[in-house]
Amino acid sequence: MHSILVTGGAGFIGSNFVRHMLTKYDKYKIFVLDALTYAGNRENLSDLENNPRFEFYHGDIQNKKDVDNLMPKVDTVVNFAAETHVDRSIHEAGAFIETDVRGTFVLLEAAKKYNIERFLHISTDEVYGSIIDGSFKEGDPLEPNSPYSASKAGGDLLVRSYFVTYGMPVIITRSSNNYGPYQYPEKLIPLFVTNAIDDKPLPLYGDGKYIRDWIHVEDNCAALDAVLHKGKTGDVYNIGAGNEKENIFITNFILDYLNKPASLIQPVKDRPGHDRRYSVDISKAAALGWKPEFDLEKGLKQTIDWYLQNENWWRKIKEKQAEYQRFYEAQYKNR
Repeated sequence: MHSILVTGGAGFIGSNFVRHMLTKYDKYKIFVLDALTYAGNRENLSDLENNPRFEFYHGDIQNKKDVDNLMPKVDTVVNFAAETHVDRSIHEAGAFIETDVRGTFVLLEAAKKYNIERFLHISTDEVYGSIIDGSFKEGDPLEPNSPYSASKAGGDLLVRSYFVTYGMPVIITRSSNNYGPYQYPEKLIPLFVTNAIDDKPLPLYGDGKYIRDWIHVEDNCAALDAVLHKGKTGDVYNIGAGNEKENIFITNFILDYLNKPASLIQPVKDRPGHDRRYSVDISKAAALGWKPEFDLEKGLKQTIDWYLQNENWWRKIKEKQAEYQRFYEAQYKNR
């Protein structure tokens, strides 16, 4: 039986990946290591608690003891653990460097020590920066424009160096914007869906014409599965769905589906370094036999329905968000 360490497995994409692997394969055991920071949530894995092929450990990838405790038990590592929100990185860049770079270093050192057979590092298309025309290929230069994407690029380069220098069996994936169940409600789609449900404003940056390629999280997990089993050691694989839409399109779709007025849209001042368009060439991943299956409209409707049916899950999270915001504002005022 293969054993996989999934770091950040209580997060949005990580928890969906764990569920995907346990459902598809009956000869895998999954160990999850998650620090349960604000975006990590044990409830994301509650349906797996009684699965004998699943074990959860509360710990941090930056903590060598936590990592060394689990690494001897596994032959494969899939690293989702990261700070991922651009807005937060603008105000709290240090946490992103610590987790996305130093945490990756700790994992790589342990994986080298215990001769891990496969190390899959999950990254983002944002490391390439913005592109006006065409699509980024895996060999294009990295030009990150936010502390978040810069920290991820740093982690990518570190992973690559361990392949070149030590011959470690690493692979990197760079996915486009994910959406789907269990996404923390600070990202565009879950934030706008939950705000619209409560008739609260939808804060849309700038002119709303920023373009993202939206991929359903289940399609992304299937791609990661394919890369894990068929990908070439030392390579990078872009993952996307060809669903390039402006943020205003996604916003209007959500409002229309929920029968909410366009007056809920609240234009807000643009954030610094906002990338205009992301687009990746996925031909390399497709050559492994994978292709995205979700139609965007169907996937968005399914996702909105999930948030409608799981209000208890996101309302608890948003209340904690509100408490944090009140604390942050109070601290700022007292400076």
